[in-house]
This record gives sequence, structure tokens and C-alpha cells, in this order.
Amino acid sequence: MAVTTAAYSGDNRSAQRGRPRDASRDDALRQAALEVMAEVGYRALTMDAVAARARAGKATIYRRWESKLDLVIDTCTQLASQNLATPDTGTLDGDLREFLSSFAAFLSGPIGKAAQALVGELPHEPELAAAFRETFLISQRNVLRGIIDRAGDRGELRPDAPRGMAVELAGAALTYRLMLTGDPLDETFVNKIVDQVLVPLIKS
Repeated sequence: MAVTTAAYSGDNRSAQRGRPRDASRDDALRQAALEVMAEVGYRALTMDAVAARARAGKATIYRRWESKLDLVIDTCTQLASQNLATPDTGTLDGDLREFLSSFAAFLSGPIGKAAQALVGELPHEPELAAAFRETFLISQRNVLRGIIDRAGDRGELRPDAPRGMAVELAGAALTYRLMLTGDPLDETFVNKIVDQVLVPLIKS
């Protein structure tokens, strides 16, 4: 049976309450949530554990997020927006290498372990699944598509270049290592993706 997934708007669902929020404190709480989730998984994640890790009162967290679902969605959204910037080196090879290296480093940290912990919960948490797709899958796909389309505008691509396939292959290669093999997402691997797969596939 197919799982129906709710649409995710990307907006912060929690209303701000109490005193004005300290952005640096928000980041510390998100980091604590990420670390705890990477260790115990989404299901075992509790606001008490996040508060203890961040050395904060639980009320501090609830002033910002109404539930752990809100906290996790906001954490994923903020981290993706901060780490999925579009490079502009002026060449297809350079842009692909810079973005995939940055994305691989991003996935090699706590966010990668948290993503592994989240995957098993997605069929049971439709809103979380929608946020995961929006922040991790769609965002990186859009950046890659932008890189490839700009290369096309510069005349770097073959007329029949399978742009969509290149985007899928780049993301799939990193995800396969992250989720299944556990092999390192290092510079050597990124260079192989660029030089042996993507560039031969689409570059003129």
C-alpha cells in the first residue's frame, strides 16, 4: 500500500511565545537535537534529552518548538539552508566538485547520522517524511540541476545530455554510501563521481 505524505511548507510551525528569541541559543538547541537524534534515533529522542545536552531548561525548548516533530523539522530545514549553497566557479567541473565536496562533508557529520536514524521513521511520520524530502532530497537536486543548466547556458553540455539522469546519479551515489555501505564520502570518491560519471555523461 502506498504511503500518502502530507505536503510540507517549510515554515516554522511553532508560534513564538515569551521573551524574544536568541538566534544563537536556537542554533545550540538544534545542534543538541541533532546530536541526540544521531545517537538514539527519532523515536527515542526526547525534549528532556535535548535540554540536558544543551544545558537548557525544557521550558526554553517549548517556547520555541511545540513538539519534537517541530524541533526536528526546523533543525533539518535550517541546516539544509545553511549548507546547500550554490557554487559558481564558472565551469561545470568546478561547480560539481565544489558542491558535491561540500554536500559530502555535510553528510559526513552529525546530520548524516541523524538522516540514517530518520529514514526508518519516515513511513510512520508523513509530515517528517515531507520535510526530509524537501530539505535533503529536493534541495540538493535543485542545486545540482541549477549547476547543470548553467553549464548548458555556457555551451558546456552535449545537446542530448541527460540532465535529469545526471542529477539523480550524483545524489544516488552519495546516498548509497551514506545509507548502505558506510564507505567514506571523501574527496577521492567525489572526484570519481565527477570525472568518471557526470562529466563523461553530459559534457560536450
